[in-house]
Amino acid sequence: MSPDDRVALIQALGAAFDYEVFSELDETVRDQLSEALPNEFLAKAATELDTDDAAYLIEGLDADDRQAVLAQLPTSDREALERNFEYPEETAGRLMQADFVAVAPFWTVGQVIDHMRDTEDLPDQFTEIFVVDPTFRVLGSVELSRLLRTKRQVRVDTIMNEDRHVVLASADQEGVARQFERYGLMSAPVVDAEKRLVGVVMFDDVVDVIKEEAEEDMKKLAGVGDESLADSVYETAKSRVPWLVVNLGTAMLGSLVIQQFDATIEQMVALAVLMPVVASMGGNAGTQTMTVTVRALATNKLGPVNAPRVITREALVGLVNGLILSTIIAVVVFLWFGSSKLGAVIGAAMIVNLFAAAVAGILIPLVLDHFDLDPAPASGVFVTFVTDVVGFFAFLGLAAWLLF
Repeated sequence: MSPDDRVALIQALGAAFDYEVFSELDETVRDQLSEALPNEFLAKAATELDTDDAAYLIEGLDADDRQAVLAQLPTSDREALERNFEYPEETAGRLMQADFVAVAPFWTVGQVIDHMRDTEDLPDQFTEIFVVDPTFRVLGSVELSRLLRTKRQVRVDTIMNEDRHVVLASADQEGVARQFERYGLMSAPVVDAEKRLVGVVMFDDVVDVIKEEAEEDMKKLAGVGDESLADSVYETAKSRVPWLVVNLGTAMLGSLVIQQFDATIEQMVALAVLMPVVASMGGNAGTQTMTVTVRALATNKLGPVNAPRVITREALVGLVNGLILSTIIAVVVFLWFGSSKLGAVIGAAMIVNLFAAAVAGILIPLVLDHFDLDPAPASGVFVTFVTDVVGFFAFLGLAAWLLF
């Protein structure tokens, strides 16, 4: 829908509008609606949403509008959101929900159950209860299933799980997602710098993070910025053009290599016909290795310990693929042009380029990561540059040496 139609639809729905819709919207659409809708409406939505979703809804507003929305919220909701905004974006503090259930260690199971029944401002949904000391430091947690199967007179500190994985509010959300994946967590308490309980991260929020991070890596590998289908032509072009400019520069360097062999190409037109085959196969092989490497780095599955083994494996894979494909292309070229020498030249060039592509596909991301540079957006351009230059130089150089 167009931006104006979205606002008109929400206004037409009136009380029938479900505020949970905001938590499912594309970020660009959500930000556009936040700017277009009245502050009174946003304040009402913020009181109905979980803390993290409410923060996403109003974080894009300018400072004055955000304060106007916060001023209309009940004190508890306003304090929870203000605490959320104290933490940088893409951290556990922004991801957490401020509503949770915490009890003292000396409480009995019966007291906890009565507390949950009698207290009105508890979260709508939760799976565990946190046990805290007087300073609100986490001592452990009790799953609801275990609580309900325990007799009322039993103290909660005798049934709590003390081996509890806590998350720092300042921790990067991608690291939090890896922690959930590694330990199979359904939720995790969030603590501040003084180790005091300030919120809880739920599994459904972590699933969104995993999805967002995977999409972000995929876009970066293609040289695309943080864009969506709702972005304007200007915003989309602005996010894509920088790496295209870099790619244009590396492509010109590849053309300079071809220029050095212009006399050789003039003597045999078949070389110009076959050059794209060598470069294209090298580029595809390099992309395969690079994609696996960047994803392994993003998920912390590739590091100094196993890097030498993986580098060796990828180099051997490139060599094997080169031998297989060189045999195929040599036969095709012989049948096509009737020249066994030309077939041997392109076969040898294919072996060299696929080996170079495999090595570049893993070493370039590793080097960028070593210097704390994001390998996702930069690797593709440099790997393509290596495969183009090596492919053209190997093919045309061998042709100039063996055919003339």
